Amino acid sequence: MGLQIPALNEQDSSGNAQVAESVFGQSFNETLVHQLVTRYLAGARAGTKAQKTRSDVSGGGSKPWRQKGTGRARSGTIRSPIWRTGGVAFAARPRSYDQKLNKKMFRVGVRSILSELLRQNRLVVSTDILPVSVKTKELNEKLKKIDAKRILIVVESVDANLALASRNIPYVQVIEAVNLNPVLLVSADKVIATPGALKQLEERLA
Repeated sequence: MGLQIPALNEQDSSGNAQVAESVFGQSFNETLVHQLVTRYLAGARAGTKAQKTRSDVSGGGSKPWRQKGTGRARSGTIRSPIWRTGGVAFAARPRSYDQKLNKKMFRVGVRSILSELLRQNRLVVSTDILPVSVKTKELNEKLKKIDAKRILIVVESVDANLALASRNIPYVQVIEAVNLNPVLLVSADKVIATPGALKQLEERLA
């Protein structure tokens, strides 16, 4: 059994694409998709923030004043967190925000997103969308006919024409099928894939 992914328009030379139902006909798993997207967003965080505790701040080796008899509160170091220029009480340390997600969960999650995009008519196939020159104007004229703001173009390989023509168009992203990630998929209003890219996705997610 197979499913039909519609062409971008009736004039598109690619026509409808036949795809496997096992990849593009899966039920939507909202919990898994949320976990998948959260994992990708967390992995993009740098985690390089660092602050100094009282032991990291220079100075403060001697007691500021004697323990008793001054009328002031007792203090052991001028680098205490309650002092100006002192250390931070709960200092941030470099850390990794990566979350574990096995390959099977990834494949199921991406299949779930692609299937939902197809059900919502947000996934189409096209070859005519690819520009024949590096002119941004040519690609922009084609995209203006699409009723969507955020457009994701998925190809089997990015050539120079597509890379140069698309880089200055707002809300348009181009990605190779092997590098496709769930964050780009869920944020796109319309996903336009080439037949070759769909074939690669089938092989990768089967």
